[in-house]
Amino acid sequence: MKQEAFKMTLLFDFYGSLLTEKQQCYFDLYYNQDFSLGEIAEQEGISRQGVHDAINRAEAVLQQMEQTTGCVQRMQLLRSAMQEITRSAQTLLQHQDTQVRQEAQKILSSVSSVKE
Repeated sequence: MKQEAFKMTLLFDFYGSLLTEKQQCYFDLYYNQDFSLGEIAEQEGISRQGVHDAINRAEAVLQQMEQTTGCVQRMQLLRSAMQEITRSAQTLLQHQDTQVRQEAQKILSSVSSVKE
C-alpha cells in the first residue's frame, strides 16, 4: 500500500493541477494528510462514498495522464541515469591522469546544474 500511495502522490505532484478543486482537496487530505474517508466526509459534509468516488476519479485522471505523457516515468529514468553518471564520474576523479580528472569534474558540474 505504501508504494501505491507514493506513486499516487508523485502523480499528484506532476498532474494535480488538472484535477478539480474538490478532487485536489480530497486527494490531499487522503494521501498527504492521512485522513480517512470518513474523516474527509465529515469535514466536507458529504458521504463517505462521495469522497471515495471523487478520489477514485482523481486517481484515474492522474494515471491516465501518466499513461499519455509518461513524465513521471521519464523523470525516474533520468534520475537513475544521473545517479549512475555521478557514480562513474566520481570514480574517474581518482584517476592518475589529470585530464581525466578534469573531465570527470566537468561531468559532475553538469550533473549538478541539471539537478538544480
